[in-house]
Amino acid sequence: MPRILCVDHGEKRIGVAASDLTGTIASSLTVINHVARAVDAAQVAALAVEQGAEKIIVGQSFDEEGNPNAAGRAAARFAEALRAQTSLPVEMWDESLSTQDARMARIQSGASRKRRAGHHDSLAAVVILQSYLEAMRS
Repeated sequence: MPRILCVDHGEKRIGVAASDLTGTIASSLTVINHVARAVDAAQVAALAVEQGAEKIIVGQSFDEEGNPNAAGRAAARFAEALRAQTSLPVEMWDESLSTQDARMARIQSGASRKRRAGHHDSLAAVVILQSYLEAMRS
């Protein structure tokens, strides 16, 4: 399975995770501070090349009716900007509850309250990518 990059797009920061070469495990890669959509997309596209990724997944959130919410629409616009920066396939993936899952994972790992207080962006990208990898396996 090819290496896959995953993006958790946020208003201030973009969490990035990557799969291992077997497509089994997602790992945190980096957090990019938001500058402008085109600049952010160029940074993610460059990371994808650097990591040898063959696909980019962008997390998208939805409302109760199953429609993209404001953050989900922003993620879709970011995915479009990313498609303009790379020839790699860019797919949207449901990220519902990924930040809450990331927060719970940090609590369950025994991280102190002070260490848990930071940003969950890259860990949320790991949660999104792991759910994608597991769905592709089944």
